[in-house]
Amino acid sequence: MLLTCQPNFESLLAREVAQGGARISSQGAGWVLTEGECNESAFAHLMMRETTEIRGESVNALAKLLAEYFLEGIKGDRIEAAWPCVLQGPTEMEGLNRRIYAVQKALREFLKKRLSRVAKLAVADLPRGMQEARGLFVWFTDFGVMQVSRTATVNGQRRMADDSLAPSRSYLKAEEGYVVLGQEPTEGETVVDLGAAPGGWSYSAAKRGARVIALDNGPMKGVALGHDLIEHRLEDAFRFYPATSDTTYDWLFCDMVEEPHHVLKHIIEPWLAGGWCRQFVVNLKFGRVDSVALLDELRAADSPLKKYAPGTRIRHLYHDREEFTLTGKVRPLE
Repeated sequence: MLLTCQPNFESLLAREVAQGGARISSQGAGWVLTEGECNESAFAHLMMRETTEIRGESVNALAKLLAEYFLEGIKGDRIEAAWPCVLQGPTEMEGLNRRIYAVQKALREFLKKRLSRVAKLAVADLPRGMQEARGLFVWFTDFGVMQVSRTATVNGQRRMADDSLAPSRSYLKAEEGYVVLGQEPTEGETVVDLGAAPGGWSYSAAKRGARVIALDNGPMKGVALGHDLIEHRLEDAFRFYPATSDTTYDWLFCDMVEEPHHVLKHIIEPWLAGGWCRQFVVNLKFGRVDSVALLDELRAADSPLKKYAPGTRIRHLYHDREEFTLTGKVRPLE
């Protein structure tokens, strides 16, 4: 099984999956190869299952071997819809992107000659959102070495389109979080953004028509400053609670540079236990703590996530730095 991640986080990915029982075979920039299956990972972006190693000396040799692998694998299948044909590799390896592009182009030509209709349905991008996908997934560990699979788990991370109006780059994390959750704020919904300044996340919700209460003693900037749908309150985010016990906001946002256990205890737990929000996107910074140990705590049976929001998705996003993004839906109070 091959798992991909952000470059420079492969050692943390390896630790995470090893604790889950997988044996690490090898690893490199942005990838880990394991023996044994892994069903859950925060660091993994793509989880390629039952991989096969293919080696070739040239672009044409690699493309031909890929075509043969794929055509053998689809015998008996009826392909009527678009399917992912995704070739990737470490971006740090100089010249590899050119090799991948050349192999992809040659592969397309091989497939057109053999199965033109199927070739036309190929899409050179991962499906959007979190899902099990079937197609052709290729990861180059070197110029002439590929790990190949027909099936993969897509964990939802992806590069998001920038918005020149967004007050900060953190806007991209909120946008990516919606993709992982499979849901986003809509017109008329209510959002509480704790630690909102300079307003990237608040703007992300307001541009969709949601009404935002933005809590931060710091200033809002750009279009978030004075926005009709953003009410900025100069208050401590840790001291804000709903006005009445039966008040429920549609969304809780929180992206603060705070110790993660402090946020877990004083924001996540009371907000989820009290049923004060229906959905949430929360970031926890792990730069000064053991990130893998933190994952164990978040997944433990007595974690507020397990108790009040089962199904919470914990991800190290494409746009995350040393932080996890938590997205989930709160279980209705009984």
